[in-house]
Amino acid sequence: MIGEMNAAQEVNQLCTETGLLVLQYGGESALVESVTSRLGLALGASRVDVAVLANTLIVTTTQEGIPLTTTRRKQERSVNMHVLIEAQQLMLDAEAQVIDAEGARQRLNAIAPFHYSPLLIVLAIGLSCACFARLAHADLPACAITFCASAIAMTVRQLLSRLHFGAFVTFFVTAFVATSLSAQGLLYHWTTTPQVAMAASCLLLVPGVPLINSFSDLVKGYSNTGMSRAALATLLSVSTCIGIVLAMSLWGVWAWL
Repeated sequence: MIGEMNAAQEVNQLCTETGLLVLQYGGESALVESVTSRLGLALGASRVDVAVLANTLIVTTTQEGIPLTTTRRKQERSVNMHVLIEAQQLMLDAEAQVIDAEGARQRLNAIAPFHYSPLLIVLAIGLSCACFARLAHADLPACAITFCASAIAMTVRQLLSRLHFGAFVTFFVTAFVATSLSAQGLLYHWTTTPQVAMAASCLLLVPGVPLINSFSDLVKGYSNTGMSRAALATLLSVSTCIGIVLAMSLWGVWAWL
């Protein structure tokens, strides 16, 4: 009986920790529930019930007639697709009986977020924003301004994140820096399309993942998490807008109007 209880507890903990990883690193609610429940069933549970809330994950597993419930609070993490892929692969290997509960525990403990070089991210962000500017028919000087402004703004965003500033402050300051730098093209007449540079340099602040996940959750019936993520995306957008408006007011440029 004690052995069965320990086995049931281990399965419950594995399900909870795996589902929590998916939730914390940007997975939609349907994915969280699917990975959690399928992993539990693959490891021997007869039933797995999952409740995904805005900041909480509740998992109940039933194994050998023993129901166990665990509640874990979500901690804010940045989106990391590597973690999501590894968690799903763990679940698929358990379903294929490649690993048992012990192997699943080892795999789970080995999952760690993969991070690109900060310099590579800065260069990629600058290049992508410059490409968006070019697609919007910006001239080459405007593309160069966009590249510099967005790259420096991304550097500021990384610095604020390392200093553990809140997301709203980070988005506000980053938008202010990006708009202030790109506004110099209008002030000094470096380009004939300064409005495109000012708009494109702030594209790195679009909260794409929260917006996509919020719509996905609402469509699939997870109204609680959907509305929470939509509210987060809205507040991040408002913080960005405040930073942009403050910068345009300070420099006296209203190129978007």
